[in-house]
Amino acid sequence: MKILVTGASGFLGSHVAEQLANEGHDLRLLLRRTSSRRFLRGFHFEDAAGDVTDAESLPAAVTGVDAVVHTAGLVKARSEAEFYAVNAQGTANLIAAVEQAAPALRRFVYVSSLAAHGPSAGGAPRPAAEPPAPVSAYGRSKLAGERFLRDSVITGRSVIFRPPVIYGPRDPALVPFFRLARLRVAPLLMGGHNRISIVYVEDVAHAIAQATTAESDVGSKTYCPEDGAVHTWRDLLSAIEAAAGRRALRISTPRWAFNAAALASEAFGFAARRAVSLTLDKVHEMAQPHWVCSSEDLRRDLGWSPAVDIREGARLTADWYRRERWI
Repeated sequence: MKILVTGASGFLGSHVAEQLANEGHDLRLLLRRTSSRRFLRGFHFEDAAGDVTDAESLPAAVTGVDAVVHTAGLVKARSEAEFYAVNAQGTANLIAAVEQAAPALRRFVYVSSLAAHGPSAGGAPRPAAEPPAPVSAYGRSKLAGERFLRDSVITGRSVIFRPPVIYGPRDPALVPFFRLARLRVAPLLMGGHNRISIVYVEDVAHAIAQATTAESDVGSKTYCPEDGAVHTWRDLLSAIEAAAGRRALRISTPRWAFNAAALASEAFGFAARRAVSLTLDKVHEMAQPHWVCSSEDLRRDLGWSPAVDIREGARLTADWYRRERWI
């Protein structure tokens, strides 16, 4: 298949592109002229210059492709409007380009987020049919992207992925956790007992590739890839400690302390005119007791199963970080 991948210069997108290339597909990657190509080595692809926020650049990018995998998006932004412009309106722009220039497209895969559906109650996976209830600007922007897709003429050929926490090589978000473990200190929001689903990045990439190329009818489906277990932030820390070869002092940190740190982070971001990861909105999202999902439908429909558990995933991630001198 000839497949367009957006966001291929990023963490998840680069793994998806690599997975599809290794399967022998013909890749076209939508990349800004300023996008890094450091994770796109070792396989062939066609470079399509463009940006999901630039609607005029998209018809040429989608022309002639059999499928689109849309991983591009912001995970941090300076405002809710900035999240919306990329995650929601950028998705709408891409859908409009497909409707205009690729009406025979076989599949459109949109990588949303569990944040679009919202936290689960009681620690059990939230039923997919339950109305979405995002608690953050990021989640609301991802849900808006989903709704643009559901309201489009290609909805019957679309698949939505709502992954939970994704980790693995090339992920900058987990680096601070490894650095703190090496310093033997670990501040945990409200004790780190929140229940979460997580998944290793290559397992997610494999699931997305399967859904993109499947001959079976998976149109209009929504999938949540996860590693088959429910964890806590303490469990993730334990896996990081084992991978780092250090044991950290666990410090149960009240929400007000995280809020204070978030305010300082936001002040720095405002002064530097750049997006930061730690915000009051992010703390509110992290403080929810349960972010749990189920991959049962994905396993049933596509025969997918995760290959990497949390301890092995943390080890593989640590090994990559060391090789790249990220830690």
